[in-house]
Parts: sequence; structure tokens; C-alpha cells
Amino acid sequence: MGLAILALPATLVSFDMFVLLLALPQLSSDLGASSTQQLWIMDIYGFMVGGFLVTMGTLGDRIGRRRLLLIGAVVFGLASLLAAFSTTPEMLIAARTLLGISGATLAPSTLALISNMFRDPKQMGTAIGIWAGSFSIGAIVGPIAGGALLNHFWWGSVFLIGVPVMILLLILGPTLLPEYKAPDAGRLDLPSVALSLAAVLPFIYGLKEAARQGPEPLPLTALITGILIGILFVRRQKTLKDPLLDLTLFSNKALSGALVSLLAFSMLGGASLLFLGQFFQLVSGLTPLQAGLALVPGLVVSIAGMSLAPALARTIRPAYLIAGGLVLSIAGYLLYFLAEADSSPALLMTGFALASLGGGPLVSLGTNLVVGSAPPEKAGSAASLSQTSNEFGAGLGIAVVGTLGMAVYRDEISDAMPAGLSAGAVATVEESLAGAVSEAARLSGGAGDALLSAARGAFASGVSAVGLTAMILMAVIVVTVIALLRQIPAFGAPQGGDGQGPDASGGPSGEQSREQSGEREAPVPSATG
Repeated sequence: MGLAILALPATLVSFDMFVLLLALPQLSSDLGASSTQQLWIMDIYGFMVGGFLVTMGTLGDRIGRRRLLLIGAVVFGLASLLAAFSTTPEMLIAARTLLGISGATLAPSTLALISNMFRDPKQMGTAIGIWAGSFSIGAIVGPIAGGALLNHFWWGSVFLIGVPVMILLLILGPTLLPEYKAPDAGRLDLPSVALSLAAVLPFIYGLKEAARQGPEPLPLTALITGILIGILFVRRQKTLKDPLLDLTLFSNKALSGALVSLLAFSMLGGASLLFLGQFFQLVSGLTPLQAGLALVPGLVVSIAGMSLAPALARTIRPAYLIAGGLVLSIAGYLLYFLAEADSSPALLMTGFALASLGGGPLVSLGTNLVVGSAPPEKAGSAASLSQTSNEFGAGLGIAVVGTLGMAVYRDEISDAMPAGLSAGAVATVEESLAGAVSEAARLSGGAGDALLSAARGAFASGVSAVGLTAMILMAVIVVTVIALLRQIPAFGAPQGGDGQGPDASGGPSGEQSREQSGEREAPVPSATG
């Protein structure tokens, strides 16, 4: 029952993202939001979540993970009400800001509490698989429930879904969830919090704007600023007795390998979804609802992959199980590579399903390894690192892989541009496929058909480039996983009985750390072997 309560906020996070996409046109019209305000309404949530994850993960370790989760639930519920009844774009942006800050408490707190509730390695793996799958459930339910709400009620109704979920969490959480905070936790270092925000927020902003604008001065300046402040943040952590982020966690090969792999996988997921939605609607001619439903098979099998992986990991070493799944994902991205303008939507639906199914073991087992590799007093920090890697990965994928795909589109469409277009029309066509479709509709005769055909062909080439890039990067992840994680035994297997030593970094394993901190209550998962 406690796990079900913890899965609800995770489901709500992805649910909110999808329903907002559907509600954006209606709320923009009602509130009179400009294009810039629309971008802030969409993006400010992700900025705040990414900026506050590390702080909230560490704060939960200090003040109590259940306490932080319940505080976040109160703020999230109130912010949902504020968003639902917003009367101006500025009011909605402020509400979304509060939603992002409180949302940053949900993932690390729920994940860290799972590590406290399920001490047996097999149960912990299954619980994290269910938790990870709940994000996909939210993505499936979001478009369907959101569409139904928007058909019968005003746009604010999509935000009200979060209120009963948070009320349920507040009622049942104190009874069903254990409290845990690190013993002898130090004070929260406020300068480190400020440096963390000053590093993460400009970096995420720069990634998102670079994906939209290309390598313009403002996004590049934001990226460089974030990196430089990040260096200052790291230097400060090395001098503190109780750092905001314990950098010694990265010396663990299991944790570092899993984080890098999750980052790379989320890069590919973010970029491929961006192109997939446009291909379905603007190349294949599906309606928005049909395009959303076309993603459902992939989301369903991703749940299966996440849920089955922990059971298989009891007999198969995580490295080989994850690598085998990623080989299946490579086969899925091969179908992206083979896509052409006249390809059936079923081709990319199948590719998305294979990529999602193959990534299931990495998401569930990788998250398990990140949390299980940390000592119990650092589980909140480790959980925040897992979610931060996903946040950065999605933005980085759109900025890098997405930009590569659009570069291929622009290169091909510039060679196939019909004669007689104005400079403004040429710029619109080169900017996006949606712009090309709009300009083609304005042209008479065969010129419009020729432009539309050329643009769709160019965009299909961009999808192929994304598929090729994904295959190469996925192969690199396979090698990385086998190299860094191959010594980790199957979950629940005897530790050290097969010649495996302690943590490859030379530090204590998760089990040893628990013994040292006096926390040993039952066999605890050691993700370091």
C-alpha cells in the first residue's frame, strides 16, 4: 500500500506534462498569452525541477524524507489550485514555478523512501521497477484523460487532477510511509544551494534555447555561465564537512556507470519523441489524438520492460541484462534510420516500441543501482542524481541530437526549395517542418505540392539521422555498461561468493556502509558487488 502511495506522485508528474501540451492552445487563448509567455508556461516547471533536485534530495536526508514529501505535497496541491484558477499568464507562470519547486521534492523523496521500505534486494528491484513504470502509466493516461477533461470542462480542470492525489498522499502517507533522516546530518549549506541553482538553471535554459534558436549568443552564454558556476560549486563541496552533494558518491563505478547510461538514454528518448510526434502528424497526416495513441504501444511495452527486468536480474547479471535490452533498442532505432516520407506510421511505432522495451532494464535496474550503491544516509542525494541525469539528458538530447536532425532537414530542404519564394518564406520553411507545411498551403498549383513533398522527404532524412546517431550512441552505452557494471552479481545473489570483491572504487559497499552507520536491520541490496 505504501508503494502504491509513492507511485501516485510519479504518475502525476508525467500526467501533468502531457495534459498541459493538450491544454496549451486553449489556455493561451483564454489568458491572452504571448508566444514568449507560452514558452515560459511550458518550460518553467522543468527549470525549477532540474534546479532544485539536488537541493531537495539532500534536504530530505537531513530533515526527513517523509516530512519533505508531505511538505512538497501540500505546496503541489495549493499550486495546482492556483494554476487551475489563474487569470493572467503571469499568475500561471508563478503557479508553474511553485509546481516545479514542489515537484522536485517528489521523485527523490519517493525513490529514497522505497530504499528504506524494501530491504530485500529482490523486493527493492521490483518496487523500483513499478515506480519507474508509473511514469509511463501517467504518459498513457495523460492524453486520454486530458482530452476528455478538455472536451467537457475548462482548461484549468487538467491541473485539478493533482489535488485529490496530494490529499490522498497527505492522509495515508503518515500511516503507510516510514520516516528516515540521516543520523548526525549537518546543516544545509545555503551558499551551496545558491551555487547549485545558479549553475543548473542557466545550463538547462541554455540547452532548451540552443535547441530552439541554434548556437546563438544568449544560449551559449547561459551554457558557459552554468558550467563555470558548476565548477565553483564542485570546488566548494570539496571543502565542506557536510557538502550539499557528496562527490565521493561518484567514485563508485556502479553509480557512475548507471548515471552516465541513464543520461545518454534519456538524451535519445527526448530527441526521438520530438521527431516522432512531428512525423506522425506532419508527414503521415495523423491527427494529434491519433499521434498520441500511436505512442501508447511503446509506452505499454516500456512498462513491461521495467517491471520484468528486476525478476530477470535475479538470475542474470544486470550488466548483461541491460546490454541485451539496449541491443533491442538499437534494432528499434534501425527502423528510425530506415524511415522515408512514404513509410507507414507502423514502422516508427514499431521502432519506438522496440526502443522503449529494450530501455526498460536500464531505467529500472540503473535507478536501482544508483540508489543501492549509496549508503542509506545518502539515498536521497543519490535519488536526486538519478532524476537530474534524466532532466539533463532530455534537454541535452533535444539540443544536440535534435539539432543534428534539424541540420539534416535544413540542408536537404535548402537544395529542394522551389523558385520564387520570398526570403521570409524561405526562412520559415528552413526553420521547421510545420513552417514548411504552412507555406506550402499558401502556394498555388503544383508549387505547394512540390514544397510539401520536399519538406517531408527532408524531415524523413532528419529522422534517419537521429536513428543513426541513436544506434551509435546506444552501442557506446552497451560497451560502457559491460565495462563498468559486469562485476555486479545478480540481484539477491550471495555477495563475494563468486570471486567478486568489494566496491571497485575501494570504498565500502552499500552493506558495509550500513553496518558502519548502525543501520543494519536486514539484508540490504549492495549494488556495488
